[in-house]
Amino acid sequence: MSGDTGTKTDGRVERGNQTRRLVLGRTMDIASVEGLEGLSLGRLATELQLSKSGVFALFGSKEELQLATIRAAVAVFAREVVTPLQDVPPGARRVRDLCRNWLAYSSGRVFAGGCFFYAVAAEFDARTGPVHDAVARTRLDWNAYVEQSLTEARAAGDFAEDLDVEQLAFEVIALMEAANAKSVLLGETSAYARADRGITARLRAEATDRGRAALDGTA
Repeated sequence: MSGDTGTKTDGRVERGNQTRRLVLGRTMDIASVEGLEGLSLGRLATELQLSKSGVFALFGSKEELQLATIRAAVAVFAREVVTPLQDVPPGARRVRDLCRNWLAYSSGRVFAGGCFFYAVAAEFDARTGPVHDAVARTRLDWNAYVEQSLTEARAAGDFAEDLDVEQLAFEVIALMEAANAKSVLLGETSAYARADRGITARLRAEATDRGRAALDGTA
């Protein structure tokens, strides 16, 4: 009897997990286009043909739905941008490939509205509260990751010891976000190629001979 109960419980849990994944897949796309304020439990229930009570049981409130959506988007971002680099050693080429992965993530419309985090940051940048804090944390974490990648490349000898890591990280992130913004607003996909050229030029300008060789594929 206890085994049957366990099987039924496991089945309910898995159905709940499947519904949660279904809902979050939709909320990420909505938020990337309309913002996190565009989310509502009732809308999702209607669009996905689910019971509103069932959706409410999974998330409890609009704020928790927003926070869960941010967490889900972080996982997708990591899968698309960071994970493919796990076997690439630290260095200038890894930094450039990281930036190219980001450009591909935006240009490929992994999220319908381009970069999810660029969209929701503009929505919540002047607000306060848990959702603002969660969005801000994703931005800080991304900045820190780019800076860490540059620091590791510097330690590997691909950049000069006096490299201003924070400045270079700021510049390459700015180029990526400019490409995303121009593409989403104006439909100019050429912005991604321009950003890639700009990023590579900035990396080459700060690289050592070893780093430039790595960027050129001759190392």
